Amino acid sequence: MMTARKLPQSIDSRILARIHGLGRGSVFVSTDFLDLGSREAIDIALHRLARKGTIRRLARGVYDFPKQHPVLGLLSPSADAVAKALAGRDRTRLQPAGAYAANALGLSEQVPAKAVFLTDGPSRTVKIGPTTIQLRRTTARNMAAAGRLSGLLIQALRELGQEHVTRERREHLKRTLPADKRRELLKDLRLAPAWMHPIFRELAEEDA
Repeated sequence: MMTARKLPQSIDSRILARIHGLGRGSVFVSTDFLDLGSREAIDIALHRLARKGTIRRLARGVYDFPKQHPVLGLLSPSADAVAKALAGRDRTRLQPAGAYAANALGLSEQVPAKAVFLTDGPSRTVKIGPTTIQLRRTTARNMAAAGRLSGLLIQALRELGQEHVTRERREHLKRTLPADKRRELLKDLRLAPAWMHPIFRELAEEDA
């Protein structure tokens, strides 16, 4: 009887130790802790920690260990952190897309209400406060450059459209992207639509 009473506390403390290890601003899902106990026990423990205010429930099965600002209070987690938590630990890849990709490169000042990530894993959507975070399953070709500057650039330029990739925007990319990263764009030229090839070459020039 004593053991049965202590077990939930043991799971709570082990989960909490892992969360502290992840640090403030981290986002996690129930399945991240399955090595510590059964799904039911994990869900109960996370619910208890959320009720105490130690962690915050963002959506069903999604939690964070929020950062606290001295004036603003609890801060919202980044879309990247939420997307990575949703992708889970099954080695799926993520590629920012749409308006979120354009904003990440500074090509658009508009902060999108929906952050879209392409993935080779299952599709999933959650709403965190005013922001919707969507994982959208896509083709292997669209994921070929995931995790590299070329992948982000392809998605951002696709969102803008050829006629809106102005001289000013190209100059902005030259100023803000490291030269070594720009040179690597040529390696993924074949993955980009033909209309982007001149832009990739321009950005990759030594004196860009």
